[in-house]
Amino acid sequence: MTESFVSRPSRRTVLQSSAAGVALLAAGPQAFAADETPKRGGILTFAIAAEPPTYDLHGSSTFAVLQRVAPHYSTLLRYKGGAYPEIVGDLAESWQSAPDGLTHTFKLRANVPFHDGTIMSSADVKASYERIRNPPKGVVSSRQASLSKIAAIETPDPQTIVFKMSAVASSFIDEACASPWNIIYSAARLEKDPAFPIRNIMGTGPFEFVEHVAGSHWVGKRFDKYFRQGYPLLDGFRAITMSPAATVNALVGKQILAEFRGFSPAERDRITKGMGPAAKVQEGGWLLHQDISFNPKRKPFDDPRVRRALSLAIDRWGASRSLGRISVLRDVGGVVMPGGQWAATEAELEKLPGFGRDMAANRAEARRLLKEAGAENLKIQLLNRAIEPYITAGIYLIDQWRQIGVTVENHDVETATWYASISGDNFDVVMDSYTDYTDDPTTGLPKFLSADKWPIASSKFNDPELDALYAKQGEANDKAERRKLVRAFEARTMEQAYSVPILWWRRITVMQDSVKGWTMSPSHMLYQDLGEVWLA
Repeated sequence: MTESFVSRPSRRTVLQSSAAGVALLAAGPQAFAADETPKRGGILTFAIAAEPPTYDLHGSSTFAVLQRVAPHYSTLLRYKGGAYPEIVGDLAESWQSAPDGLTHTFKLRANVPFHDGTIMSSADVKASYERIRNPPKGVVSSRQASLSKIAAIETPDPQTIVFKMSAVASSFIDEACASPWNIIYSAARLEKDPAFPIRNIMGTGPFEFVEHVAGSHWVGKRFDKYFRQGYPLLDGFRAITMSPAATVNALVGKQILAEFRGFSPAERDRITKGMGPAAKVQEGGWLLHQDISFNPKRKPFDDPRVRRALSLAIDRWGASRSLGRISVLRDVGGVVMPGGQWAATEAELEKLPGFGRDMAANRAEARRLLKEAGAENLKIQLLNRAIEPYITAGIYLIDQWRQIGVTVENHDVETATWYASISGDNFDVVMDSYTDYTDDPTTGLPKFLSADKWPIASSKFNDPELDALYAKQGEANDKAERRKLVRAFEARTMEQAYSVPILWWRRITVMQDSVKGWTMSPSHMLYQDLGEVWLA
């Protein structure tokens, strides 16, 4: 990734980079001044808009869990702060992959303590990865498919872990080893209770768990025996549960110092106006797309003609223009991040159902499909999450579907109810999303796989053709061939329309300029262990 700083007369510093990069608009002194010396101490207070449905990152896919839980745990590898997408060691101090791609060996740091004083070893790493790839009864594994090519995990000694592969996994290091979700649990705790992490916290991360008061706050304190010498710099952190509107007011009023997910353009403008030179703004692409997912267990959504018709009726290009001015919903794209190396070109996109620019033709085809399927004058219930930009996207969809004669009953619910309704298949259509931490297709495409490959899928379908295309692209070493397979996967996804993207998000973060040591990435799931954050 190429990056450069550009000075502006307005005392703003702009960090420019590639399509997946970040622009830093920091009012006040230059954000990364060379003479800034990290300081130890202080409590970082930040806001989170939703409550965590679980504490277990292995079985989760929401920021509401990760941004609270990540500071307590470690991973094998991690993305280096301020240098995305560079990967460095976390629990692993070195690693190497065999030339044939079938063996990956990691040397672990010695004498790394868990928060209970026990010492981490290769047994803990093995137990954690086995839990993801072969979850015990009662345990949900959100990334089981991503580890499907692991044939065996060996522990020749306490400081060595070896992954033997059944086939080449071209993105194994990024996908499996640097994933912020694949945290390492205590093997001893898992042996006693495989479900221990669902409602308990005990890791090797920079902060120990103090308390979680549902609906109020989550607190962590510095772990003085943390294995990275000199870190963490903070005394602790306090994550406060509050609505987006309350977050804006709290940031302007200096009741909190940060929010790590993102704001809309209007919220950004209001905050910067209220905070003045104390505001630090960072903007860039976001590995997150807003989707709709259909319930194929309910008629008429078991019929691909109905699903495709509802996708065809959505003017995505118009949505980009209108919603992009008022929300973080902005970029038109398919199943991988727009502008990235694996993304479809605009010409390729426009050939896909739902991405053509002639909306009169699209809607005529949508009406024809509904009539053919016997679903004219369709009435549906839309399950939506009561946070932005879900609400804004839902309002837009209702209008789009009205134009093909579809009546929508909208249900905005809190996050816990939303998750429960999805897991219980209690919906017709759900406003959905998917977030990633790398633009590699192997981590981004599971959202569109069959339910037996992606256990937390909203749309529980079975499509062996999609699953086979996914497997093939993950094994392809030739970039051109892999790109062709990704395009075929994307075409099949849009034709069957079990779950389809509406728009991709654009990330905008605003925080107090006193928050240092944190830079934005294209994912709100990265850099959340807070180990390098400090307060000026």
